[in-house]
Amino acid sequence: MASDQTRSAILAAAERLYADRGFGDVTLRDIVAEANVNLAAVNYHFGSKDESIAELFVTRSIQTNRERLNELRAAEEKGGGRASIEDIMRALVGPTLRGCLGPDREGSTAARFMIRASIESVPPIRRIKNREVDHLRKFAAAMRRAMPASSDTELYWGLHFALAMAHHTIREKERLLRLSEGKCDLDDVRGIIDRVVTVSVMALTMGDVPSKPAARPVAMHGRLTRQDL
Repeated sequence: MASDQTRSAILAAAERLYADRGFGDVTLRDIVAEANVNLAAVNYHFGSKDESIAELFVTRSIQTNRERLNELRAAEEKGGGRASIEDIMRALVGPTLRGCLGPDREGSTAARFMIRASIESVPPIRRIKNREVDHLRKFAAAMRRAMPASSDTELYWGLHFALAMAHHTIREKERLLRLSEGKCDLDDVRGIIDRVVTVSVMALTMGDVPSKPAARPVAMHGRLTRQDL
């Protein structure tokens, strides 16, 4: 088997195993057996299990981020250089949700791998997420153009919460189905995206919520008791 074919076979086998069993339960020897190669080939191409996880995650993330940025670029071109905050949020969360949810996607190996990556916090994926933020800076810049009166702090929190809603929906979809007794349709991916976008935009555009003054203890029969203090 040629070197490139061997590498592809190892990655495909590793992705299937990680998707099926999770990251902790899969060993290099499992990958060797699944790919029908020898351990030396795995060590040559990757060196460790963590490196294979990182390569797969980067490959899948690049695809998602490219789709995000293409949608963002199209939205800004449509708006003459400034997209609406709704379109920006849709470009941010849409590719992730479409990639992992829905009957035509969630059974695929790629989707199941990315769902595992969202559920299981493993060091190589955490390192990549914490390091690779340049594409998110482009979304923050687009948000700044769309909402110039908002502070950078509020925009970053808004971006963070939108991503959190999307990933939590992917991670906890089974719980939501059980909790809602099937009323929440997790196959309606377009509807899910609409909900996440709507809530994200509401959070960014509702303005500052005035803080309520602290309630004063109510005196019982004209006197404060120990329980009131």
